[in-house]
Amino acid sequence: MNKFLKSLVLIATTFSIVESGSALAADKLETAPTKYVEANGVKFSYRTLGPKSGTPLILLQHFTGTMDAWDPAVVNALAKSRTVVVFNNRGVGATNGVVADNVSDMSSDAHAFIQALGFKKVDLLGFSMGGFIAQQLAAQHPDLVNKVILAGTTHQGGGNHLMQVLSEAFSRTTAPDPRDYLFFSQSDAGKKAGGEFLSRVYARTKDRDPESSKEIADAHGKALIVFTSTPDPEYKTLKAIHQPVLVVTGNNDTMLPTEGSITLYKELSNAQLILYPDSNHGSIFQYHDSFVNSANFFLSH
Repeated sequence: MNKFLKSLVLIATTFSIVESGSALAADKLETAPTKYVEANGVKFSYRTLGPKSGTPLILLQHFTGTMDAWDPAVVNALAKSRTVVVFNNRGVGATNGVVADNVSDMSSDAHAFIQALGFKKVDLLGFSMGGFIAQQLAAQHPDLVNKVILAGTTHQGGGNHLMQVLSEAFSRTTAPDPRDYLFFSQSDAGKKAGGEFLSRVYARTKDRDPESSKEIADAHGKALIVFTSTPDPEYKTLKAIHQPVLVVTGNNDTMLPTEGSITLYKELSNAQLILYPDSNHGSIFQYHDSFVNSANFFLSH
């Protein structure tokens, strides 16, 4: 091969490596570009990761949470084998509009967002308040929703300790972030996991979502409290869910009591349950490797 051809091969190889590296970098929550799609008059902000194959996994976020509140250790690992989509619902983060103050409207918005992306079948991972939305979507749109993971959440009427634990978390004036208390046990192992989690969620330095305002917190607080305080003695929503469901929580969830997850497992027709030891509301972040392994197996079989 002459020098000219060798040079072309070298340039092409280098370009391929650079392009491949860029693609890999974009497949991380810390660096994935923010995209936008319009639906029902709302300009939704979102990010996609992973290969464009298989059933997409839509992530539904917690009270006041934005895309940047997800744990990269969970999102990036899940995205190794499937398309993963994180997004901000109406009025949150970089998504415009007035934030919804009830789970029904949040679910309608999430459905509009999924439809706008053109997906015909999706899996859902709903964390905390996102789990309420996931339940609504699964019950109302069985042709769209394939499988569901409910993490650190509860059923309608399952009760909450939101105001109590928020007050306790924010009373620690020297703490770096309330989530180290809200999401993790206060054992040595739990505190260590909390610190590691915070270092991961703050790893993204460019194009971060704005922090949630008091308006968002008030609206989300109302939605969470009303949903968990409104009785559903016949479990009508749960009885309407026939898709496979994986329920995951900590053995001592102080925000949405663990008993609510056990009820989900008992009342859903096709559910599995994982309880992690020495863990709180954010058990999927404390045991991120174990959770991803379990989630991958559940979604793939």
